[in-house]
Amino acid sequence: MTVTVEGDEVEPRIVSNALLRLKHQRPFLHCLRYAADRAEIQYWEEATCLLDASSLALRVWDEHRITEGLPHWEVVGLEVLERHIFRHRGHDTSGVTNLHDVRPLPF
Repeated sequence: MTVTVEGDEVEPRIVSNALLRLKHQRPFLHCLRYAADRAEIQYWEEATCLLDASSLALRVWDEHRITEGLPHWEVVGLEVLERHIFRHRGHDTSGVTNLHDVRPLPF
């Protein structure tokens, strides 16, 4: 799952810190990227169908916005890929040895 959110500019450090707090609540995030006006999170969703996976992904930002101090941004992009397509594109999380070490990176 890749969820992209966008909105009014916020100090990038605030976005980075909020993403770190989100990472502690959702420890299986494997990519966090941000800028002053957007962010992107990637994670593997174990939902049984596309509809369930998409529904969960569309809610993840809003469900954690207040508790983690995430900016009041809206989802502007959602990409759902099966694992074999994700790997075919060259994205492979098997090399990530410790998901707890994943940190937000600027775009």
